[in-house]
Amino acid sequence: MKIELHELTIREISENYIDNEENGVIGYSGKLNIRPKYQREFVYKDKQRDAVIDTIVKGFPLNVMYWVKNEDDTYEVLDGQQRTISFCQYVHGVFSINSKYFHNLTETEKNQILDYKVMVYFCEGNDKEKLDWFQIINIAGEKLTDQELRNAVYTGSWLSDAKQKFSKSQCTAFKMASEYMNGSPIRQEYLETVLRWINNGDICGYMSMNQHEPNANKLFYYFRSVIDWVQNTFVKYRKEMKGIEWGFLYNQYKDIVVDTAELEKEIAELMADDDVTSKKGIYFYVLDRQEKHLSVRAFDNRMKRTAYEKQKGICKKCGKHFELDQMEADHITPWSEGGKTLAENCQMLCKDCNRRKSDI
Repeated sequence: MKIELHELTIREISENYIDNEENGVIGYSGKLNIRPKYQREFVYKDKQRDAVIDTIVKGFPLNVMYWVKNEDDTYEVLDGQQRTISFCQYVHGVFSINSKYFHNLTETEKNQILDYKVMVYFCEGNDKEKLDWFQIINIAGEKLTDQELRNAVYTGSWLSDAKQKFSKSQCTAFKMASEYMNGSPIRQEYLETVLRWINNGDICGYMSMNQHEPNANKLFYYFRSVIDWVQNTFVKYRKEMKGIEWGFLYNQYKDIVVDTAELEKEIAELMADDDVTSKKGIYFYVLDRQEKHLSVRAFDNRMKRTAYEKQKGICKKCGKHFELDQMEADHITPWSEGGKTLAENCQMLCKDCNRRKSDI
């Protein structure tokens, strides 16, 4: 990757600054794309924004910035978007500092800001090299998420449409599924989750295959199918349903016909069972019947000691004597058959016997 250090003034960078929905955020006489498609929205708080201007006024150095040079001699901000927008907005009168807008300053004060020199690295390279650099320099400041980093590589019409559907604060995906999903759309967490679901974890693989597609309709149809399946399969909503990896369950069980009334009855019983400590795990268990999802309550140390002393250290299976720390507590009547985690249902088995029983 070719990298060259340049010294530019704020006057040059803020020349013909534009920030609107139609044209995006442009500077440097129309040659600099300040907010490329892979970048996030402006996230600086007022104090952070004001601190940028204070640094400039005092003549202190801003951190070095990175621009990507395109084949047509235009540029994209790779790192430094928030700082660049801060000083461009101030110069163009978007906000004031201490009740003073830029136009309220003396000519000397204005020129002090406009002539301030910013150190910028111009970077040229392929997509892989750009992403590598993005990951390296994304150390300080407002860190990008993994998905925002991926967006740096797989830009195009597909990504633009996907972000419209999954990455706006009140996007369609948020309105449809906010009760079922964790995270924030604007930090790309909805998009990342759905990409993980649709391609069994291989997010980059899916983005690479679809990068040049005209839209993200296929991804959205999949997402809508997942949410429809959840709502039709689990007919009563509970707060424990938020944040479950629904797409993976959909991929595996979408074609299985279930009795939704019986399913809801079992879920209600499991929710009321004090031995089930992982309530979210219920939604996995009712489909695959693996008790590990439920984190069934374990016998406490008092119950273990009581059973051990009652058995005089003799394993109930093999009949041999063991020290307490060589034994494990076991349900006499299995939990799956209605056995509770109570002292009267506790027996001590040696570790080998208990594990052999678990493997049956």
